[in-house]
Amino acid sequence: MCGIVGYIGKKQAQNILIDGLSKLEYRGYDSAGIAVMDDAGKIQVQKKKGRLKNLEDILEKAPLKGSIGIGHTRWATHGEPSDINSHPHLSSDGRIAVVHNGIIENYIELKEMLIKAGHRFVSDTDTEVVAHLLNELYDGDIVATLQAAVKQIKGSYALGILCDEEPDKIVAIRKDSPLIVGLGEGENFIASDIPAILKHTRDVYLLDNDEIAVLTADSVTVLDRYGEVCGKQIFKVDWDPGDAEKGGYEHFMLKEIHEQPKAMMDTLTGRCFEDKIVLDDVNLDAEVMKNINRIQIVACGTAYHAGMVGKYLIEKFARVSVETEAASEYRYKDPLVDEHTLLIVISQSGETADTLAAIRLAKEKGARVLAITNVVGSSIAREADDVLYTNAGPEIAVASTKAYVTQVGCITMLALHFGLLNGTVSAEKVAQITAALKRTPELIEKALADEEKLKAFAYDNFKIEDMYFIGRGLDYYTCMEGSLKAKEISYIHSDAYTAGELKHGPIALIDQGTVVVAVCTQEAVFDKMLSNIKEVKARGAQVLAIAQEGHDELLPEVDQVFFIPRVDDEIIPISAIVYLQILSYYLSVARGCDVDKPKNLAKSVTVE
Repeated sequence: MCGIVGYIGKKQAQNILIDGLSKLEYRGYDSAGIAVMDDAGKIQVQKKKGRLKNLEDILEKAPLKGSIGIGHTRWATHGEPSDINSHPHLSSDGRIAVVHNGIIENYIELKEMLIKAGHRFVSDTDTEVVAHLLNELYDGDIVATLQAAVKQIKGSYALGILCDEEPDKIVAIRKDSPLIVGLGEGENFIASDIPAILKHTRDVYLLDNDEIAVLTADSVTVLDRYGEVCGKQIFKVDWDPGDAEKGGYEHFMLKEIHEQPKAMMDTLTGRCFEDKIVLDDVNLDAEVMKNINRIQIVACGTAYHAGMVGKYLIEKFARVSVETEAASEYRYKDPLVDEHTLLIVISQSGETADTLAAIRLAKEKGARVLAITNVVGSSIAREADDVLYTNAGPEIAVASTKAYVTQVGCITMLALHFGLLNGTVSAEKVAQITAALKRTPELIEKALADEEKLKAFAYDNFKIEDMYFIGRGLDYYTCMEGSLKAKEISYIHSDAYTAGELKHGPIALIDQGTVVVAVCTQEAVFDKMLSNIKEVKARGAQVLAIAQEGHDELLPEVDQVFFIPRVDDEIIPISAIVYLQILSYYLSVARGCDVDKPKNLAKSVTVE
């Protein structure tokens, strides 16, 4: 969940590292630091607790000069956020500097061994053991030393390493944590993610597990786990650097909320037709589907909520039993998986550690894996048998918005595709739903047009400490995602409940002035939702409702209502969630929270 960047070339490294870290701050922002090899071949380090700006202020007064360096922005796992626990970490003699993303699981054992060998530790981190271990094993060849060191390390890692006895190179390796190599002319780069180096190059190597990259200013060599040079294909980045900038919006989250009409259009284009669904990278035909008797959907957080929508729609259209499971729980329950299982995994980043672990477990047991992800070439995309890209474009804000709506769009198309393969959905129904899907960009635009009204409601209620979301059927999953957004960025305690469960406990929480968000877009249960709204209103709740147009009977029953143009119930979650995203955004702004970088959270969860 931390961010790594490295540079080797002829320019001053400091500014390139700081700029790269600014593009990676969504991955962690507890602290930041850089190590630069100076002209005398000595490693100089500066690091600081807190946001990157704290480090920038120090470097402005006392810059680190040199054309080789590594940098890091941290999301704490071992050791509290502090200057000392910040990366880079040095060996005791300062000869070796290390930045790390991941977790060294056996660091205590290694630390005890190294202390006995005379090494002195100054931080509470797991990462510092890597610097000392490399120092202990160093034999004049940093690459051979790294190969020996990783044989003793258990866990996940992406590492960037400087050694002052070999001042003309950066060495990097990855295992279960993302790392890429950027290829330039007379300069080369490492980074956790593409935005960090996109200003400088569009040509990258996507490192696979256990591959070591050796960078000089003029060359990059990639070695496999056996130390053999391996041929790597250049991956060409085809999106614009401006896609990862704010573009005049106050926050990335607001920009990404407004990008959702285009994101949905990009998700649907070339796939969604009047009477069919075309998914070029999904090689599942009717014969393969006959062999599938169980579908499992595994994901985390927002992606998990998209998976719950997927369960509902796949069962409805394809008539196959579907299980949903949080990826963090999946592999610890001895899941029922075999060669007749299709595992669908959903991850915005394609690097989510728990989801990757689920893939590997399922494949070991013979399952086929289909991934829905946003990042081309990500670990999950590469390890899955089939991939469905969301085409959402870069998402920088920690709280997902356009990732969610495009994930739901993808899994809706997948459900229709499975239904057609199984012969369980008619061509007429497919035409009806695809026509509705094509309307989603306009429906999202309608939600965006209500932004000022949602902002006003948020500013009238931002001092609340509790809020509740209620809905039935697909609306319940929208409520779960809406509640998560409120928690993530406004720090308001919120819960989502199926409205039918109100009388089984949650209604005890309703007092005068309690805010209840009632999502009641599902026509089959609208009357029941209206009864639930009356129940909470009778106990003093302030109710914001979202419903399809034509339900004017809501007006006297609620404090605020937002109407969505009529569309098929199965499609409406894509537009309904946008109202809740906007509401949460303005609650966060009104409360003075850091919208894009909420406390304790990071964008890409690459550790368990």
